Formats: sequence, structure tokens, C-alpha cells
Amino acid sequence: MKTRYFFDVHNGDGYVADEMGMLLTSTANIPQEVGRIMSDIARDELPYDEHRGIITVKVRDDNGRPISVGSLTFTYEVVAD
Repeated sequence: MKTRYFFDVHNGDGYVADEMGMLLTSTANIPQEVGRIMSDIARDELPYDEHRGIITVKVRDDNGRPISVGSLTFTYEVVAD
């Protein structure tokens, strides 16, 4: 049986609530989905000119109860020769 989970995102642009959610067959699939979301945001949306970014993904079930939270911190530094 599949359960709907919601993946709310907070990054440098603010908080975005997941209104649609995703059907998953097991909570074991949650870490992979959180990782996919964070890597997509890091690749496509982080402000590289500021050299630092933090992404947080909060997961809740279909009753609104918190399930888990994942965070990714990205830093970038130019090292002169």
C-alpha cells in the first residue's frame, strides 16, 4: 500500500510547501527522495555568487505529522594559486 508524503523545501529563496506530495510504498524510499530534491536544488538554484547555500527538506505524512528532515550545506571558495 502506498502512502502520500509531502516534501517541504526551505532554501535561500524561502519556504515552499509541497501541496501535491508523492506516493511511496515505504518510508525506506524517503531518504532517496530527499537526496534527489536537495541535489536538484543545489545543481539548479543555489546562488553560487554568494558562495554558500543551505537547503532543508522537511517530510510530513498525509496527516501533517513530521516524519524526517534533511539538510544540505553547500560552500564554494576560490583558492588563489
